[in-house]
Amino acid sequence: MSKSDYATALRNLKSPNIKTRKRALKIIKQFKLQKGQK
Repeated sequence: MSKSDYATALRNLKSPNIKTRKRALKIIKQFKLQKGQK
C-alpha cells in the first residue's frame, strides 16, 4: 500500500459518503498494522 493511498484515505474520512468513510478507515487500519510489523 502506497502513502498516497493513506493520504487519500485520510481525506476520505471527511467525506459525506458513509461507504467511502468506512473503506478509508479500513485502509488506515491496515496501514497502521503494516507499519507496526516493520
